[in-house]
Amino acid sequence: MPRCFQPGGLFTMTGDVLPCFDASTMVLPDDSSCIITVPITLDVASNHGVIVASKTGTVNGTSSLCLVENLLQKPSVKELVEKQAILRDGRTLLDTGVIAVRGKVWVDLLKLANSSQTMISELLKHRKEISLYEDLVAAWVPEKHEWLKLRPFGKELIAGLGSHMMFSYCAYNLSFLHFGTSSEILDHLAGSNAALVGRRHLSSIPATTVSDIASSAIILSSNIAPGVSIGEDTMVYDSSLVSGLQLGSQSIVVGVNFPGDHGDRLKDDSFHFILPDRHCLWEVPLVGRKERVIIYCGLHDNPKNSYSRDGTFCGKPWKRVLHDLGIQESDLWSLLDTQDKCLWNAKIFPILPYFDMLSLALWLMGMCTNNNNSMLLLWKSSQRISLEELHKSVDFPQLCLESSNHQADLAAEIAKACISYGLLGRNMSQLCEEILQREVSGVETCRDLLSLCPNLEDRKSRILPQSRVYQVQVDLLRACGEDTKAHTLEENVWTTIADQTASAVKYGFGEYLSESNNASTSTHQDNGLDNYSYIPRRAKVELAVRVDFVGGWSDTPPWSLERFGCVLNMAICLEGSRPVGTIIETTTTAGLLICDDTNKQLHIEDPSSIAAPFDHDDPFRLVKSALLVSGIIHDRFLSKTGLKIKTWANVPRGSGLGTSSILAAAVVKGLLQIMEGDESNENVARLVLVLEQIMGTGGGWQDQIGGLYPGIKFTSSFPGVPLRLQVIPLMASTQLVLELEQRLLVVFTGQVRLANQVLQKVVTRYVQHDNLLISSIKRLVELAKIGREALMNGDVDELGAIMLEAWRLHQELDPFCSNEFVDKLFELADPFCSGYKLVGAGGGGFALLLAINADFARELRQTLENSSDFNVEVYNWNIFLEQ
Repeated sequence: MPRCFQPGGLFTMTGDVLPCFDASTMVLPDDSSCIITVPITLDVASNHGVIVASKTGTVNGTSSLCLVENLLQKPSVKELVEKQAILRDGRTLLDTGVIAVRGKVWVDLLKLANSSQTMISELLKHRKEISLYEDLVAAWVPEKHEWLKLRPFGKELIAGLGSHMMFSYCAYNLSFLHFGTSSEILDHLAGSNAALVGRRHLSSIPATTVSDIASSAIILSSNIAPGVSIGEDTMVYDSSLVSGLQLGSQSIVVGVNFPGDHGDRLKDDSFHFILPDRHCLWEVPLVGRKERVIIYCGLHDNPKNSYSRDGTFCGKPWKRVLHDLGIQESDLWSLLDTQDKCLWNAKIFPILPYFDMLSLALWLMGMCTNNNNSMLLLWKSSQRISLEELHKSVDFPQLCLESSNHQADLAAEIAKACISYGLLGRNMSQLCEEILQREVSGVETCRDLLSLCPNLEDRKSRILPQSRVYQVQVDLLRACGEDTKAHTLEENVWTTIADQTASAVKYGFGEYLSESNNASTSTHQDNGLDNYSYIPRRAKVELAVRVDFVGGWSDTPPWSLERFGCVLNMAICLEGSRPVGTIIETTTTAGLLICDDTNKQLHIEDPSSIAAPFDHDDPFRLVKSALLVSGIIHDRFLSKTGLKIKTWANVPRGSGLGTSSILAAAVVKGLLQIMEGDESNENVARLVLVLEQIMGTGGGWQDQIGGLYPGIKFTSSFPGVPLRLQVIPLMASTQLVLELEQRLLVVFTGQVRLANQVLQKVVTRYVQHDNLLISSIKRLVELAKIGREALMNGDVDELGAIMLEAWRLHQELDPFCSNEFVDKLFELADPFCSGYKLVGAGGGGFALLLAINADFARELRQTLENSSDFNVEVYNWNIFLEQ
């Protein structure tokens, strides 16, 4: 808990905004209640609560602390002026709904709660309420006491709490997410954010030839029958719409489920239900009743605007509504009620059989001009409810149950369709979560879906990756509670991804890339081995490491096998040398001797005994895999010649610099030199992709590309068979190279990362067809293109902004790619930098800190090297420009 709450107390958040601020920086007064506020413009304030604070108090650069003098609810500009609520800068204080209660005030609140059993019984008996947001807060504000005395148990609240004051803590740097009114929600969905909105989700929607649904309509968790019309920018959520319904434009329909037994009446030409433009329609269950009540109003109706102050119903002034329908004020409002007459307390919504409620809804909305007298009599004779009464009578448990069951049924139908038609374009794991909302039958539904899966394997579709078939079965098994079977089958997911990768990369290489050795061995049985003599050969390969600016993950199978990928990265030397390398020499003694830079050694007498899969703990599986993919263990001269292979990587373990893949590239390249084979960078890069699948580590192509090719390069991959790579070197000017080397700090965080664990999480989400992950990687691809243009134009600052967005996207892909240490490091570096990120998959390793200029870089380096809080190492580096 933040230090300000250590004395104990209450911290609560209510309202329709989500505030974002650092509570640990707040310094609140002892023995007080405090409400968090923020300056806001008057147009926003008019729809929310406003705090009137005293003009004296404690003020600093980021906050102010003042006594609360008054509380206003949705005030007009005139009221803000009269109550002296407008600040010097023309704004006012928004009540965020965040309240902290500490010390003596907290003690008195507990005392009141412990003695309130009688109050609670009375409230329940008479179906009244006390609002934490209004009544409790009003007890601490003397200006509100007269109002509070008229509220239920208001005098008791004043007696128990009224001796204390309330403070306003104004946080100037607070930001918040505003959820808004119905009209604001539609503005958000149809405005500048329209491109970010998914307009169809978890819904059954008929073909365009049997319905009229605008492309801008938003259909969520809904079942739409043929013969329905939905206008532009209308949102339908958690509903079932039958034929004969016409919804206008810019409307909202929530939780409306037209029953099937009345659906036939809707199809009758004599009746069509029409929701006008800019209207809201929803229905809710009531406590203790079988009926559901249908509610409707205009999109811009303000329920609290009074009859005499511009109040409206269905977009029309109240006087016009009453005149047109023949309704009297006394039909809607009690003469004894002292509140303002408004939509909130108007007893206007009838509780009747469903079809009658629909008929009266058309009449009240002004869509039915016939039979006015019969409609008026039916309405007057019905039991009616107001929004205020509805607020207290909604059966929320039943509402939630019906909603979850509705969504579960839709998800089950969608999942069945996906399996039946075999394209599997949906996230089955997510669908299973929806299905399991039905606690009793959800598991059985998943079992039924699982029984359909064998049909997928029989199809052998060319457009259906086998890995996705297995992943669907894994997700269904987990939903059925069969975790052991799911874990076993999950191995098939990774095996098929490896096979798909090898197939895409091996195309045209020949059979020696096969993991099976038998076929390849026979091809070299008669090659004149008796006349072969020992020839001494030696290959030394030293490679740079890579730092990636943006685009990582788009190079990783199966993404790169199915979608376009782009990466912008750079080859660098550390401390003046290329840190990764190998020396491979032929020996007169048969067999293989492998040794690494930790003095581990392995001697293999029979090279043909090497076969995958390898133990994950085998320290030599990288070299063994390189021997397999290069084909050298079947080359003729190994029958009378041995090999000595020495490897090294002068880079900290878990660096994130692509060391493993680059070392694999060095070994493969060295072996191909020994064999006098194709040691081109393109060939080696593709072979390393296969090597990583054989090793079982997975991984993409960007690491080996980054180390094999010098300088800065923009690399694209083109999916299909064969997988094609296009490496485009950036012709970096001397000035750009100098600026990067001066401004970019390459810092080892000391945090060890485990890339294979991160890789499995991200790849699993991709195979599951996680939409957020797919959109994030697509954005990384776009950023790589933008970054290339920025560097070609010499705009290093733009590169910094790209690095920041890339780092944010990486955290969306894997929330654990950062940690507290890294967050603090970046917080320290932020004032000095235009951009920063961890290299590779994140989770630790090296960080890139792109300083604003060379002077800031030197100052930041000195700060890091002198800091006792950060045990990091800043490396000297330079761009590796030549082979």
